Amino acid sequence: MSGTLTAARYGKTLVRVLRVVRDGSWHNIVEYNVDVLLEGDIATSYTDADNSVVVATDSIKNITYYLAKISPHILSAERFALHLGTFFVSKYSHISKAFITIEQLRWSRIHVSEEKSPKGHAHSFFRNGDDKRLAKVEVDGSAGKDKLIGKVTAGVKDLLVLKSTGSAFEKFYRDEFTTLVEVNDRIFSTSIDLTYTFAPISIKPPSDERKLDFILPVHKGENGYAGSVWDLEVPARALAATLDIFATDESASVQATLFKMAQRVIAENALVDHVSYSLPNKHYVPVDMRYIGTDNLTPEKAEVFTPLAAPSGLITATVSRK
Repeated sequence: MSGTLTAARYGKTLVRVLRVVRDGSWHNIVEYNVDVLLEGDIATSYTDADNSVVVATDSIKNITYYLAKISPHILSAERFALHLGTFFVSKYSHISKAFITIEQLRWSRIHVSEEKSPKGHAHSFFRNGDDKRLAKVEVDGSAGKDKLIGKVTAGVKDLLVLKSTGSAFEKFYRDEFTTLVEVNDRIFSTSIDLTYTFAPISIKPPSDERKLDFILPVHKGENGYAGSVWDLEVPARALAATLDIFATDESASVQATLFKMAQRVIAENALVDHVSYSLPNKHYVPVDMRYIGTDNLTPEKAEVFTPLAAPSGLITATVSRK
């Protein structure tokens, strides 16, 4: 033989789920794109055509739908991903790890003029953006089914933002390849991908025969109870910090603004271990109108711009808690 199998995972991708949670006439909804990958004693399915170790990907899809129906944690992508991953690792003795990725599409409640409730309409929603909530979970049972470890990363992707001033880029390195002109006032636009990762936690194995039960883990710090990793306010705080710094920072560079964003997310969320951003530049270039005697190039006169799709700068970084 010319090669040996060194890594293997398989599963189901893009399991699309819309879940309606009814509380009388008041409804909540979530729409998820779910990916499930499994790892364990599955090598022989590759090397020996042994399908006896394969939980069919169609079964993985069906399990995802069933857990979406019965899980009390369905309205939180992170919590539901943990429940789903815990089920796979606990249910199947030969599966040691489950990797769950959930994209949550944005739906917001409609507010109508005749409604008296400030909370909005009871069962009507609208898609108000292309950005998505993100949850990535690994449930690891390789040390034993009674010693499950959960690793959680969450965040947002494809969040498009723009501000028309308050951004500069000056005093950068110059050599014979440099053609970029320094600018003290420019449009700053990017599509934010943000992820924040929590410290690993222990998960209590399900005690029921069907392995459907799930007890949400909590962190216990030096002073005792420190709260759930999946505090439902963490996504809102992280998003608010990101947008607030973006809007108010007198940006010397994308790099400098990124660092301030990450520092604030860590400062405001005690259980977050590290924060990562990916910020591609969305360039808007002022149109040269000198051919008709109009100044549209100097910062205080630039008002008409053309977007450039590619190429673009890409700035990434990870900031970790000290």
